[in-house]
Amino acid sequence: MGFVKDPCGIVCVLVTYLAVIYADYVVTRWIILQTMQNSLWAPFHVVTFNTIVFLLAMAHLKAVLLDPGTVPLPQTRIDFSDLHSERNYNREHEEWTVCTRCETYRPPRAHHCRICKRCIRRMDHHCPWINNCVGERNQKYFLQFLMYVCALALYSIFLIIASWVYPCENCTTTVPETQSRMLHSVLLLLESALFGLFVIAIMVDQMHAILYDETAVEAVQQKGPYRSHRPKMALLAEVCGRGHPVMWMFPCASLNRKLHDVPLLSHDV
Repeated sequence: MGFVKDPCGIVCVLVTYLAVIYADYVVTRWIILQTMQNSLWAPFHVVTFNTIVFLLAMAHLKAVLLDPGTVPLPQTRIDFSDLHSERNYNREHEEWTVCTRCETYRPPRAHHCRICKRCIRRMDHHCPWINNCVGERNQKYFLQFLMYVCALALYSIFLIIASWVYPCENCTTTVPETQSRMLHSVLLLLESALFGLFVIAIMVDQMHAILYDETAVEAVQQKGPYRSHRPKMALLAEVCGRGHPVMWMFPCASLNRKLHDVPLLSHDV
């Protein structure tokens, strides 16, 4: 499955990058360089802030471009007239279902996305902010994207408030520059507060879905937890990978290859 050509999703992706670029511009140009000209904190904040921006962009790109877990289409049309016959007993026993739109069998927890027009394994929802479904293979990067947006919003608010509380008395600025800095600071404060609260709500929802093993689609269908007795750390490791938990925070860390290299369609059709 390639890039989803959804107008709403494309606009949301562009808005996301414009908001991040604007935040980087305001923090670097109007806060750090205007209020920390003679401080050693200036290079520290520039490097730290842009590192978070880089990690955010990496996580977002992977969430956008990575296959979320598309169920492959059969090479030939499948005849579903014998769906309940003995030949299909194993599929029914394993909770495989039939998607009449894709005309294929789909594994447990897979659902059809009307925007992507494909069935997605362990589909949580279709997110316009990544112009992609949140599924089995990209949920980790979507969660990282939310985490970095939240960190960037809190960092921006901290730097704005610090520039107001501890202004640089020795920094040479004109009145127009001071007014421009105040205007950009207020706009960034509103942007950070709005996106921060929005992202925190989504991140809490995602963590609940992972820890209780119930996707948003399953919650709407009121199916309940898929594996209610599975340990929380095991559920987190299923999404974030089998490596050390510290590596879960980095988008460069790969998922568990043994788990995700299993063919999505293991039955002969």
